[in-house]
Amino acid sequence: MDIKVLKDEVEQWISDYFDDKPEINSRNFEAMIYSLKVGGKRIRPALMLLTYSMYKEDYESIMPFAAALEMIHTYSLIHDDLPSMDNDDLRRGKPTNHKIYGEAIAILAGDGLLNEAMIIMLNECLDGSLNKIKASSFIAKASGADGMIAGQICDILSEGITIPEEELLYMHKNKTGQLIKVAILCGAILANASDEDLSNLEAYGDKLGLAFQIKDDILDIIGDVTILGKNVNSDECNNKTTFITMYGLEKCKKKCNDLTQECFEILKRLKGNTTHLEEITEFLLERQY
Repeated sequence: MDIKVLKDEVEQWISDYFDDKPEINSRNFEAMIYSLKVGGKRIRPALMLLTYSMYKEDYESIMPFAAALEMIHTYSLIHDDLPSMDNDDLRRGKPTNHKIYGEAIAILAGDGLLNEAMIIMLNECLDGSLNKIKASSFIAKASGADGMIAGQICDILSEGITIPEEELLYMHKNKTGQLIKVAILCGAILANASDEDLSNLEAYGDKLGLAFQIKDDILDIIGDVTILGKNVNSDECNNKTTFITMYGLEKCKKKCNDLTQECFEILKRLKGNTTHLEEITEFLLERQY
């Protein structure tokens, strides 16, 4: 399964979804749509769809959940970029939301995307499917105060100070790792995977999320802004503890590679065809953006 095809399908679903909104309310959605359409890897929805496809062929049936997760991720980026947080002016190669619409509208655009995602998932649950309800609950929790937001709070509170390794791992397990892990888990939940597979996929998601963040920290130092689509050295400018400041560049490269190999070992325990998950795992290790 081609990851680019999945990316295009997710983007088409999102585009169709907002095209159906009443014209009179178009201004309410303009800033939300801007950040959704400026690009991105769509890694989280792709992970959900690829995991689901290990068990069932009709991955299109869970596209609403994949799109909802991407909306939540995009909302988090809009808020991360705000002057009161990371104060970034470039995202996905385009001006950040608040640079186009102003800080107040950017905040509301993020709020709107989060709530729209919840509406999509709740509508999917109206048929009473316990797997859909469970997946929705997992996504909501991963996005909440015990998940992604916990990591964001830790990130804000740690600016300008040196934090211990334990706190750095806690921060990124939540801020970055939660949405990556829940994408994988919910793909499996929606496909009615076994408890044994869910346990292995949870471990895979934890390791993949950590490898993803370490790679991000590496690219923040050695990446090309024209490829990354965002500013480099932003963490250094904000005086943050990162995996680079904690371990150094070469050790980070080794950790990223080791975690990826551990991901491959976990995937071998699964009974289904893991080829596509292996491919996206390799892509995340080798990516330059």
